[in-house]
Amino acid sequence: MRILALALALLATAASAEVPMLQRDVAAGTLPAVAQRLPSVPRVAGPTGDQVSGRYGGELVTLVSRARDTRLMSVFGYARLLVFDRDLALVPDILERVTVEGERVFTFHLRPGHRWSDGQPFTAEDFRFYFEDVAQDRRLSPTGPPQQLIVAGKLARFEVLDAHTVRYSWDQPHPTFLTSLAGAAPFFPYRPAHYLKGFHERYADRAALAARVREGQARNWAQLFNRISNLYRADTPELPTLDPWVNTTRAPAERFIFVRNPYFHRVDGEGRQLPYIDRWVLEVVDPKIVPVKAGAGETHLQARHLGFDNYPFLQQAAKRNDTRVHLWTPARGNHLSLFPNLTVTDPVWRTLMRDVRFRQALSLGINRREINQVVYFGLARESQNTLQAESPLSDPAWTTAFAAYDPREANRLLDAIGLPRRGIDRQRHLPDGRPLTIVVEAPGEGAEQADVLQLIRDSWAGLGIRLLTKPLQIEGLRNRVFAGSTLMTIGSGAENGIPNAAMSPAEWAPTDQTHWQWSRWGNFVETEGQAGEAIDMEWPKRLLALYQRWLVSTDSAEQAAIWREMMTIHATELPTIGLVSSVPQPVLVSNRLRNVPARAMYNWDPGAHFGIHRPDLFWFEDRRRTAEARP
Repeated sequence: MRILALALALLATAASAEVPMLQRDVAAGTLPAVAQRLPSVPRVAGPTGDQVSGRYGGELVTLVSRARDTRLMSVFGYARLLVFDRDLALVPDILERVTVEGERVFTFHLRPGHRWSDGQPFTAEDFRFYFEDVAQDRRLSPTGPPQQLIVAGKLARFEVLDAHTVRYSWDQPHPTFLTSLAGAAPFFPYRPAHYLKGFHERYADRAALAARVREGQARNWAQLFNRISNLYRADTPELPTLDPWVNTTRAPAERFIFVRNPYFHRVDGEGRQLPYIDRWVLEVVDPKIVPVKAGAGETHLQARHLGFDNYPFLQQAAKRNDTRVHLWTPARGNHLSLFPNLTVTDPVWRTLMRDVRFRQALSLGINRREINQVVYFGLARESQNTLQAESPLSDPAWTTAFAAYDPREANRLLDAIGLPRRGIDRQRHLPDGRPLTIVVEAPGEGAEQADVLQLIRDSWAGLGIRLLTKPLQIEGLRNRVFAGSTLMTIGSGAENGIPNAAMSPAEWAPTDQTHWQWSRWGNFVETEGQAGEAIDMEWPKRLLALYQRWLVSTDSAEQAAIWREMMTIHATELPTIGLVSSVPQPVLVSNRLRNVPARAMYNWDPGAHFGIHRPDLFWFEDRRRTAEARP
């Protein structure tokens, strides 16, 4: 009763607090009043900490590098069935509540009265339509239903309990189901059925559908359906959404304009409908000039395509352009790591890369303190690729394992392996006589990576190891890694360096082809033996077995124990060689833009970059009104 009373009070407040941008449409009768646009129990998500209630209006500009970056608005808006709050706890968002039984039965309770951005009801039918008519239609899903709906090879049992309640159940636990719904790029188990049925062969008039296929220049109805139905991409203006802002621009374009969703389900603590900002514009520019344009004040909120090496320039420019620059803390396991390829196809290199003494020697031969001081002004943490101190599972011993600069021990290990030094330059040689030259293939030609690799090159030269760098476009690099052609790569460490026991440890086991240190093993696992190579080392097998045990565990203590054993294996075996972590991320903010935290986490998943910090609560200060109010 108290919740209902609060909801009614908020709706009463909302009725007298219409969004200015929408007042004309409400007055004309083309749009219902705000009290009729909100769910009967809206999500109350008012300001917290140093945030304050905002004012409506304004247009926010962010710079992106390509048209497909429209998907970032799904990320930034961060409207999900469930979301991570700032403490990384899962809380209902689009859902009013969820009940879980033994990690096997999940009952979703929708918010009565919730509507899509076009005003049509959001109901259980949108879940049924996706489950039955999309996920299980082989023309739309040729590889079958997504893995999020499958446990131990069995598809979920799906039930519609009433118009606002649906249930998914499995015979075995599915501990990753809820977190998959809260990700930066989440699993969407629903679609706007009322709109998409017009593009589905089972429901649409045949002649009308054929005309739409011709108009869309598609091969068939299934291709057209898949092109227009992706909620994450946010690239189809006609597709209804539940996000706070709705795309109004079709590609190709250089400015994508997103306008407020008049049916968005959140309100602030005073009962006023969110978001505060009317429009969010994505301007497409060359990524190389994003720092320059940001420094010139041509964006209101920018982190993408800004690196720590841009910070001094941005800080200087901020004084001239009415902006401020925050340094947010990433949550990755490592900012930059080296990935020795354990599944490289060259047999001599494969044997060497799999020798733990070699990986340990390479790690001990890196002067991380020098990298930190020279490239990051001492603001980074020198560490392996592991869990950060902010994780409740972390252990300082994992951070420092083989991370001290110890060239004497590194040389001893290399000698023990049997890698002789020859010639005037005293370079080491492989067992087959080839010079020991490690080619590190890098994605792109960023100055930061080049500077770091130069310092490593100098350190390794003292060990008799030559390092060469080969920059590649990301697609070419991936293809070479997948084929087993690369010796070593450089890139970001684990995406989630601050997990709790309930979060999946999948990226710490050979489960995915995109894991550069064991790509071919990961491909074998994810394709169930149809591609890649079977794991033929004991400790990686153990990592996979531990992950598979975690998948069926419902006990938090057991999950934590599994995490700790997996991370101990990583600290001992070093499948990746971490360099530095917690490198601050510059976030440029207009001085007019409020409620953007000065200190915060910046991470993809969990975090959704800005999403976890609630951009629907960001607002623009009206400088004219502020000046008028001053005595």
